[in-house]
Amino acid sequence: MIHDALAGDATSQAQALRSGAVSAGEIVEAAISAVERVNPSLNALIHRRFDAARAEARAHDAARSRAPFAGVPMVVKDLECAMAGEPMHMGSAFLKHVGHRSTVDSYLARRFRDAGFVVLGRTNTPEFGGTITTEPVAYGPSRNPWNLDHSTGGSSGGSAALVAARAVAVAHANDGGGSIRIPASECGLVGLKPSRGRVSRGPASGESWMGASIDGAVTRTVRDAAAVLDLIAGYEPGDPYTAPSFARPLVQEVRHTPHDLRIGLLARPLLAGGLDDAESRASVEEAGRLLEGLGHRVEEAHPPPIGEQRFADLFTTIVAANTAADLLALERLVGRATRPDEVEPDTAFMREMGRATPSADYLLAVTELHAWSRRVVEWWLPRDGGAGFDLLCTPTIAGPPPRLGVLSGPDGMTHLLSILQYTAQFNVTGQPAISLPLYESRDGLPMGVQFVAAPWREDVLVRLAAQLEQARPWLGRVPKVCA
Repeated sequence: MIHDALAGDATSQAQALRSGAVSAGEIVEAAISAVERVNPSLNALIHRRFDAARAEARAHDAARSRAPFAGVPMVVKDLECAMAGEPMHMGSAFLKHVGHRSTVDSYLARRFRDAGFVVLGRTNTPEFGGTITTEPVAYGPSRNPWNLDHSTGGSSGGSAALVAARAVAVAHANDGGGSIRIPASECGLVGLKPSRGRVSRGPASGESWMGASIDGAVTRTVRDAAAVLDLIAGYEPGDPYTAPSFARPLVQEVRHTPHDLRIGLLARPLLAGGLDDAESRASVEEAGRLLEGLGHRVEEAHPPPIGEQRFADLFTTIVAANTAADLLALERLVGRATRPDEVEPDTAFMREMGRATPSADYLLAVTELHAWSRRVVEWWLPRDGGAGFDLLCTPTIAGPPPRLGVLSGPDGMTHLLSILQYTAQFNVTGQPAISLPLYESRDGLPMGVQFVAAPWREDVLVRLAAQLEQARPWLGRVPKVCA
């Protein structure tokens, strides 16, 4: 029964716990054993809290907790989601060297706890989440459970590896340029990036990367993605902005079949230096045929501004300035400057670029990106008396999961820009997007397909995603490294 529970999604685990088929203590112990089996191969969990998790599971059993996910094990990414007393190194040798620990709980950690989740530990991430492969110098690379020579994606790569390997059913993730969707794509999972302002970043901050960064989760099923977002979404005191509440719980949308959606397909890169990958094209073309078979209207179309090179230049300005500010804040928190060996070269480069950016230039970049976002979002909205598009369908990244070292080597930035073509635009516009495991490469590696909705329309994404999950189930696929 324990093995069956672990093999299911978080929703089925919660049902087994409520029915008394398993106890929180049993399922948490089984999940700890699963993590211990796979982690030596994956290098995904870097901070364990197993004893604390066991104690929390016993408390759930004793109290007969009725929280929605009472006793369900999960892991959190070691970037944001601060937990008082727990280490938080953010992939950084600097914070690792000083042994940094959080002093307060984030609102997000509190919401996970209130939902009943039991956190087993914190997962590997690239330094400060600054790239799309999880290969930090401080902790070494996380490895893809489908093929250990390949990347898990980033920056939520450690989280995705453990969910894919069936050690846990759900893991915290966050996304500033694709960091929920890309690991989901590379590890064969569901990765739902919420709308801007949907999940609070308090109390430590109000926004990051001009509001482009947002927290969420990677999951095995659409219903888990919806249920988790229902529980972590919502306003917290002092938030600078918040997304409108859902019309009804998002998890209810799983049961509502969408009809006659208008969906644009984009199968080729638009930004300079983009990789025009044949398998990425095939993934979108195959998704288009599946969508047409389900009764949707499909056509090759996309919002033209997402291919403007000016976007990439402006977003780089935003990230660079934030990198400089974040490092300065950490140095003040710790009480000393970083040493040259404590900051990776790409981070150091971005910090210097940020330091060299005048404050007026930064604010002008923000203003220009706001105007650019309006032009992008118009594509989804009714205009000229006709209906706009409901969704955009693209590859999540260009090509299958790259081999480890490709994105972290001397030419890593060039390779990164060639495959990072489809995700960051929608962090800047703040639109919700989801990566679904609808395709496999010739070598059997997962390749996600991305769907992007109009602002605040996670409900449309969840309805379509649930329909696609039913039409082409993926839960039964398991990677080579599997608990």
